[in-house]
Amino acid sequence: MKFEGIYTPAITPLSSDGTIDKQAFAEVIEYLIASKVHGIIIGGSTGEYYSHTPQERFDLASHAREIIGSRLPLIVGTGAIRTEDSVEYAKAAKSIGADAILVSSPPYALPTEEENAIHALAVDQAAGLPAMLYNYPGRTNALMGRKFFETVVSKSRNFVAIKESSGSTGQLHMLARHFPSINLSCGWDDQALEFFAWGARSWVCAGSNFLPEEHIALYEACVVQKDFDKGRRIMSAMMPLMDFLEDAGKFVQSIKQGCEFAGLRTGGLRAPLQPLDDEQKQTLQRIVSALKDEVKAVTAGN
Repeated sequence: MKFEGIYTPAITPLSSDGTIDKQAFAEVIEYLIASKVHGIIIGGSTGEYYSHTPQERFDLASHAREIIGSRLPLIVGTGAIRTEDSVEYAKAAKSIGADAILVSSPPYALPTEEENAIHALAVDQAAGLPAMLYNYPGRTNALMGRKFFETVVSKSRNFVAIKESSGSTGQLHMLARHFPSINLSCGWDDQALEFFAWGARSWVCAGSNFLPEEHIALYEACVVQKDFDKGRRIMSAMMPLMDFLEDAGKFVQSIKQGCEFAGLRTGGLRAPLQPLDDEQKQTLQRIVSALKDEVKAVTAGN
């Protein structure tokens, strides 16, 4: 499987009683498909997987497969503290016919690179599917470094891509130069231009939940058209959003609020997360409106 294009880690809408709203979830998926994203990820951080029970995760992945059918690739997240739990999520992904799995480091456990590699290989063996690694030390406090990659690449061909979210350009350079068999996918939004310059052909971006056209525009400018002058202009228009998502300290909350602006039903968040306040909502709305206008002007050739 080749990861190319925009892969959206879908949000998980909730009902008024706090349960997962499957109808609203279906609407989100249909919106993303109609917007022509290139793949959908279920069970990622943006989907609030950490607040879901195992059964909810199994059911949501199965529901996503039913909705999507064969229209788009479905990638299922396997993140968990216990390797045994990640293995079960990998098995479930295989059983529903997922196209790939997302494999992250176990949070809180603080594994060494060697231990992390053993974890990843156990999850891989359970699914036998193409796997996108997910390196996000900011959330897991565990780095997938050179020793990790040397181990997993030498022992399995299923690790075909990585969502690189360390924020380190040195890590990006190391992967591009020394591990070309692992396709780069941008996982640090304000570095998307740099990732594309270093050969990445995909971007896993939470903002595409509510701004799919604009994220696709940057991908097409850099990867399809290879027009980095155009790409820089689009990236510049997107930077205020990137800054807001990081500076506000409410990433998932902001993504869900953006989805509300786009007319999608989100139903709020699960504790401990709380929604944006009125001032933050107004700021985000101004940023989104300006971004859409600027990107539209760039893509129109102005």
